[in-house]
Amino acid sequence: MDVLLALLSLALLMAIAYRGYSVILFAPVAAMLPLLLTHPAEIPGAFSGVFMEKAIMFVKLYFPILLMGAVFGKLIEVAGFAHSIIGAILRLTRGRMAIFSIVIASAVLTYGGVSLFVVVFAIYPFAAGLFRQAGIPKRLIPATLTLGALSFTMDALPGTPQIQNIIPTTFFGTTAWAAPVLGTLGALFILAGGMAYLNWRAGVLRARGEGYGEDHINEPTVLVTGALPHPLVALLPLVTVVVLTRLLGAAIPGMLGPTVTVALPGMVAPVAIKTATMTGIWALEGALFVAILLTVALRWRLLTAAFADATRPAISGALLATMNVASEYGFGGVIAVLPGFLVVRDSVSAIANPLVSTAVVTNVLAGITGSASGGLSIALAAMGTHFADMARASGIPLEVVHRVSAMASGGMDNMPHNGAIITALAVCGLTHRQSYKDIFVIALVKTLAVFFIIAVYYATGWV
Repeated sequence: MDVLLALLSLALLMAIAYRGYSVILFAPVAAMLPLLLTHPAEIPGAFSGVFMEKAIMFVKLYFPILLMGAVFGKLIEVAGFAHSIIGAILRLTRGRMAIFSIVIASAVLTYGGVSLFVVVFAIYPFAAGLFRQAGIPKRLIPATLTLGALSFTMDALPGTPQIQNIIPTTFFGTTAWAAPVLGTLGALFILAGGMAYLNWRAGVLRARGEGYGEDHINEPTVLVTGALPHPLVALLPLVTVVVLTRLLGAAIPGMLGPTVTVALPGMVAPVAIKTATMTGIWALEGALFVAILLTVALRWRLLTAAFADATRPAISGALLATMNVASEYGFGGVIAVLPGFLVVRDSVSAIANPLVSTAVVTNVLAGITGSASGGLSIALAAMGTHFADMARASGIPLEVVHRVSAMASGGMDNMPHNGAIITALAVCGLTHRQSYKDIFVIALVKTLAVFFIIAVYYATGWV
């Protein structure tokens, strides 16, 4: 009965997310449902002491990253840097290899720290033009964007500043560059597998006589742009994020020592923070801050005039994204202390392999919530310590657990109710019926990549 109640709570959250209702509003309802049916007197304490504590913990750790990432992405867009980079990539490929060009353009932006939502809006007009020119069905654009922005640059490539690669750092004391060899191999697996499928699919549709198509909605208008910055200048802020994240991640432990103690005169008691759990977060925050300053400096006149209008929607988006995932984080904290989940945890422990256990649990929860960051947060909030203990007992570096959990979160999260998928389809003017099948295949490739790197690790010992 306890297990059924825990599953009921998870099913309710999934249904809520799928139907488009706010997770912020309904995650606490779903979390309290099992207690309402078994221990109603515990609800006030569980809500304030568990749900809200966990939600606040997520905000404390990750809101600065999400805020600065959103602002950085918007400034890159307004400054014309995104269009400059995309245009340069298209010139290099001379308009050929349309699918590959769009994948690489999306990957460059997301690996440089630009938000997926900014990437979708920036890339779509170019993708539509290229696909029309090449006679590739428009319905393949969302899957192409998924491969470029929602797969290997989201959580596989070492150093990626996306939140899915940062969340594990606080649980395992790792950095964004954890398991660089496995992450790179996993990224190549996803890129090769995804490109093979999309090219094959385009060929099959072309053989059937299907071209770009007519009577589409949301067709982009001809882009009219002023003088864009040179692509190398446009790349500077993105490179800054990647390089500084690496340099600061290596330097912070040596500069600050194992523990940072804050003892200011007005404090009742000193606050001690373990450096290892915060290195990844501090490194990315510092890198994004410098990249924002550099972006503004490079396009001073344009961005100082547009800064207020550009950052206002970015801040709103960051607040919404933070509260969405924080609610899911609090939900996971409550589920983790329910008797039914303890039974499930013990059952999962029967999977003797710690990496397989981590991959399965994270992937399933990401699929249920339709959110990579949400599923990962729930999985690690509930079982992160358990995964770490299993890995240590087996002599597996926590860097490997970091990379496996991060990549697993971005596998089956691409369910129909995933917010990024819904956004991409809406921007492209397409429906689930037209495009979701191809998106799902990319999700399958991404899921297989997790088990590929697990196999590589056991066969070679590479990290």
